[in-house]
Amino acid sequence: MLKKANLPARLSLLSAATALCCFAAACGQTGNDSETGAASKEDNTLVVLNYGKYLDPSVIRMFEEETGIDIKLEEYESPEEMYTKFTSGSIRYDVVCTSDYMVERLISEGAVAEIDFSGFEYYENLNPEIIRSAQIYDPESKYSMPYFYGTLGILYDTNLVPAEATESWSILWDETYADSIIMQNSVRDTFVPALRLLDYDINTEDQGQMEEAAALLIEQKPIVYAYYVDETADEVAAGNAAMALVYSGEAAYAAELNEDLAYTVPKEGSNLWIDSWFIPKNSAQKENAQTFLDFLCREDVAMVNFEYVWYGTPNLKVMEQLDEETLADATIFPTEEILSNCVVFKQFSQDTTDRYNYLWKMLKSE
Repeated sequence: MLKKANLPARLSLLSAATALCCFAAACGQTGNDSETGAASKEDNTLVVLNYGKYLDPSVIRMFEEETGIDIKLEEYESPEEMYTKFTSGSIRYDVVCTSDYMVERLISEGAVAEIDFSGFEYYENLNPEIIRSAQIYDPESKYSMPYFYGTLGILYDTNLVPAEATESWSILWDETYADSIIMQNSVRDTFVPALRLLDYDINTEDQGQMEEAAALLIEQKPIVYAYYVDETADEVAAGNAAMALVYSGEAAYAAELNEDLAYTVPKEGSNLWIDSWFIPKNSAQKENAQTFLDFLCREDVAMVNFEYVWYGTPNLKVMEQLDEETLADATIFPTEEILSNCVVFKQFSQDTTDRYNYLWKMLKSE
């Protein structure tokens, strides 16, 4: 089985305080129009914006050596931080990787260029099923390219929690595990278990449903050990909690640290996240950006990135090289049954975003 080399700093969504700051900073802005820090059309530098530790450094060196195009890599931690960077105008980015619902937002704001996949040599390596799943935020598959994907579920210690108990999100409300449950310090992630237990869509904008879910989370709060983001996997691996709400990549990382840990996506269903690349409409290096994206689809390059990030890859050529144990690991590659029961996050209206943030503040202040 391949060994994970690094844990990406792909944080799940966002605490309310950070969300409010980010949206306030971004208010009224729809694109990074400034020339400051930008590469001109004559310059052979590609400015890339990506999650931290989400691109193997050797891939950058390989691309530079093969093409003569220099990469300037900028990093961020959350989609909302990316949005603030992107719209601030301090740097003009040429190619960006971010989460599904944020891609949708920027497409709707007219900030994203179409990608000419007909000129790609390796785009056909990508799984058509993942491309189709991404159509929830890019309906015609012409603005973005899937990079990695995964699920939201429960990481648990098999010595403390029986597997059958994790088949339902209700385990996160079981007082047997008081002070041993970690939830995500993130609005949308933490609302998922509550909404699905109530049989509501995780993309609901119905105020009554949102308030019911918030009430359920307020009821749960007394038995929650902590609300974490990037500390979660380490805390469970160290034995400081019996279970946690986590993304599948963090679960795979934790399982490398502690063989007694397991991961499941409850029967009520969950979130399928897809991180994708896009090219900003005002990029000065669109041709080089397309060359870079095609390069990422190449089999050997995609394999290096997979071994570095250890999330589900949509690259079929990579999957053909993996051993049966890795392919059978549903934490990394969710089964069709799991995928059919998961939904991609959609971008909310500003009113709904404000309402969720208000409910989140209520929860955290209880």
